Amino acid sequence: MADLAPVLSHLDSDADQAVERLFELLRCQSISTDPAYDAECQKAAEWLATDLNGIGFEARVAETPGQPIVVAHDLTADGPHLMFYGHYDVQPVDPLNLWDSEPFDPAVRTRDDGSRYISGRGSSDDKGQLMTFVEACRAHKAVHGALPCKVTILLEGEEESGGASLPPFLDANRDELTADIALICDTGMWDARTPAITTMLRGNFAEEVTVKAASRDLHSGMYGSAAANPIHILTRILAEIHDGRGKVTIPGFYDGIEPLPNALKEQWEALGFDHTEFLGDVGLSEPAGETAYTALEQIWSRPTAEVNGIWGGYTGAGFKTVIPAEASAKISFRLVGKQDPETIRAAFREFVTERLPADCKAEFVGRPGGVASVMPVEDPAFEKARGALSDEWETEAAFIGEGGSIPVVGLFKEILDMDSLLIGFGLKDDCIHSPNEKYELRSFTKGARSWARVLAALGA
Repeated sequence: MADLAPVLSHLDSDADQAVERLFELLRCQSISTDPAYDAECQKAAEWLATDLNGIGFEARVAETPGQPIVVAHDLTADGPHLMFYGHYDVQPVDPLNLWDSEPFDPAVRTRDDGSRYISGRGSSDDKGQLMTFVEACRAHKAVHGALPCKVTILLEGEEESGGASLPPFLDANRDELTADIALICDTGMWDARTPAITTMLRGNFAEEVTVKAASRDLHSGMYGSAAANPIHILTRILAEIHDGRGKVTIPGFYDGIEPLPNALKEQWEALGFDHTEFLGDVGLSEPAGETAYTALEQIWSRPTAEVNGIWGGYTGAGFKTVIPAEASAKISFRLVGKQDPETIRAAFREFVTERLPADCKAEFVGRPGGVASVMPVEDPAFEKARGALSDEWETEAAFIGEGGSIPVVGLFKEILDMDSLLIGFGLKDDCIHSPNEKYELRSFTKGARSWARVLAALGA
């Protein structure tokens, strides 16, 4: 750890050049979902491989049925083997007219208060984030000629468009890519001053259900009350999914969920999360989930069953007095702990079917999902990384949860049997996936310094 100081000094002196390197990558219009930008995705992958080769990695661009994947190795050091993951592809920029500047013409901009940020598509998600790790490696190599650990880097090009090429690539290259732990920089800080390690991710799956009754739409004057109304039936069943205290009533829904550890619960309470401010930003005031849990626990550590859309009958202008022949809804489930998506899917379908009256039937269309991810915070690597982040930001780093899902975490566990350290420096106002995406300059520079510290701590 005594060798860390010159590495941090090198990062500080090289900060302007690091930003220029990031700009080169940001200028690549690597929109993976649109085939018109395939050449730009290839360009970004080749730029990254060239840059990594230039600092001593053995890097290659691996072709896939979709966008290429960059793989790089430096396995010369002693100590643990780390595998860093990021993605170089970006979201489309539409609507272009809402951008304050050209999406692929990055710049460092200064606010009235003197704070500075990097503008441009991909600046936060995920090019700016992945380059913090590359810059940390560059600095260690420049100062010491070696990294503190064995490092493999995996950068994919389809994260924003479904990631179809990654699972078979991981499976086909299992021996090459398996390491002691994965490092992922595609998350954020708790706030602008508090670094964080995400240790819990919810799983998910979704269902579309259609309730059918009569053979055709019916005149409500001729058939009203006498004929079954699928909208009535479906909404009644959906309403029964939750009780008056926000608890899901599907039998077996909570199987596999263990209580939140007291130490983690106390740490979350110390974050000072204000649900009135959180909900107030969207015009609400009171948490609507399970009343026995705080809003933060509801978001990070509790499962959900949410109706995302519902339709049936006539919804156009004016009135058409019909009893519809069918009604449909989309329902998504967020899972925690060891909840099994297929078990809950079957229980949901049974829940709906057994509540159908005579003459009615239900049809289901399922969307694949995945299980939740819970990181082993008892692994010494997590505490070492937390200490390194705390030292850099001079604020104790937090172990936090994430309400959404990051599929690659589950893939690494399922295919490579690797846990993941999720460390990112994005902020909630970075406008990822939206016009005017940005990345705080402080996030970029201190992010690189943070990774330099984490590498040193894990390799010590």
